[in-house]
Amino acid sequence: MALKAVIFDMDGVLIDSEKFWTQAELDVFSSYGVQVTEELAAQTKYMTTQEVTEFWYERFPWENRASDLENKVVSKVIELIQNQDCTMAGVQEFIRHLKNKEYKIGLATNAPLRVAHVVLEKLQVRDLFDTVHSSEFETHGKPHPAVYLTSAKNLGISPEYCIAIEDSHSGLKAAKEAGMQTIVFTNNDETIHSDLADFKILNFRNALLPVFGE
Repeated sequence: MALKAVIFDMDGVLIDSEKFWTQAELDVFSSYGVQVTEELAAQTKYMTTQEVTEFWYERFPWENRASDLENKVVSKVIELIQNQDCTMAGVQEFIRHLKNKEYKIGLATNAPLRVAHVVLEKLQVRDLFDTVHSSEFETHGKPHPAVYLTSAKNLGISPEYCIAIEDSHSGLKAAKEAGMQTIVFTNNDETIHSDLADFKILNFRNALLPVFGE
């Protein structure tokens, strides 16, 4: 079945930013009396920012729930993305290569849309993307397939003609349940394997795959 679209996850795929979310979570929530432990923080790793805020509030409720901690976390992450080198090596060239082969290109992320726009601007690839979609506009984030189903709809392409590039079990599950093929991106970690991935990319500089006719 000929592929027509490639949909990228963002954190851990386009940019190495998951450490930024961890740092922002620690800085912001700790300042409101939340006891952010490594064990608990690990549970929030692939949640949406709204889900993360609710997770910590349920365990360590702070006085003013309307204090917009979610927005403060997002603003801190954006600051870190803008000021630090976090671009995945070779990813811009990889995206341009796919675009030159006439694939439709999408972004499907659990992160808020304003973070996605900052990332695409940093990478200078915004013009290469045909759709950019966030789980903040869906009832559920990944591993629910909604963000991928909407992305495919926005591209005007049926999910079975789409392939998703993900770094997490949660994201791979979302793409699979949307009816897409999947690629796990490991950032040069050869020990990572997933039963939910049809293909594996170690890095974007040597990402030749038969699925792209290469």
